[in-house]
Amino acid sequence: MELIELYIQEVTRRLPEKNREDIALELQSTIEDMLPEDYNEQDVKEILIKLGDPVTLASGYRDRPMHLIGPRYYDVYVSLLKMILPIAAVISLISLIGDSTFANIGDKTVMEVILRIIGKGIAGIISTAIQVFFWLTLLFALLERTDTSKDHMPLTKGFKRWTPDDLKQIPNISKKKAIPKVEIFGSLLGIAVFAALYFNASSLLGVYETGKDGLHFVTPSFNQEVLNSYWPLIFSIIILGVCLAIYKLLAGQWTKKLAWLHTCYQLLTTITLIIIISNPQLLTNEFIIYMTKLFPIDEWEGRIYWGIILISIFFAVFDSIQGFRKGKTR
Repeated sequence: MELIELYIQEVTRRLPEKNREDIALELQSTIEDMLPEDYNEQDVKEILIKLGDPVTLASGYRDRPMHLIGPRYYDVYVSLLKMILPIAAVISLISLIGDSTFANIGDKTVMEVILRIIGKGIAGIISTAIQVFFWLTLLFALLERTDTSKDHMPLTKGFKRWTPDDLKQIPNISKKKAIPKVEIFGSLLGIAVFAALYFNASSLLGVYETGKDGLHFVTPSFNQEVLNSYWPLIFSIIILGVCLAIYKLLAGQWTKKLAWLHTCYQLLTTITLIIIISNPQLLTNEFIIYMTKLFPIDEWEGRIYWGIILISIFFAVFDSIQGFRKGKTR
């Protein structure tokens, strides 16, 4: 029965969404009518072979032909495109993280830096996607035109003819367990923004005042030398964050193992945050003097300190629980 469901899924996923349900019911009914009463897996395979490759069957239901590359190589082309594009985009974002860590920010505000990094990240993904699309399309166009074989049946990702056994190689991932590519790209962009802000905190994070020409940076909040002294911990978090994002991309879904890895990463980042903000030399004297004029020192410093700790612990626990919940989804 699982082979039948996977076969129907392979056919309908290539069709317009509005037609999928009706065609799935039609296929289900057709296959059940063709099967004997006490059928086994071999009977199912024979019926599926008669129906043919899901790509060919799906093309018969479509309103328009699949002739971008050609029926024989089209599905291989699309499958490789879907597989290579996210990997190339991740590599592009990893290079952005390295660039953001050691970038010269200059006279820019926090918002300008964040928007700049996000803009560079999106531009890098688009540029990479265009290049991957161009070269992969060119490769398959040449491959199709130099193919001298007389066999015109569609090929699978392994460049072989389809058989029912190929259905067993298809991961059946539910929507609740699946990890969206946007989430992975967003986490990598977040790491890039964090790296840029952390290693340029004395130029970006502090007190701004409004003047005639806009915002003016008055005094930094953090002592950059103190922040830089924790660079081994910060680089560990950045590297582990990148590795975790790559692992999520390869896994494609939440599992108990991934949930534990995600929890360990959340624990490490929370402990690192607590260690850094516990340093009494973290805030600059100028910032403390400025804030003392507005609030009593014990009032604002203590509340901010415990507020940051409690908020970070809350979000770390919440995010970890979400990972375990998704990992247990059947």
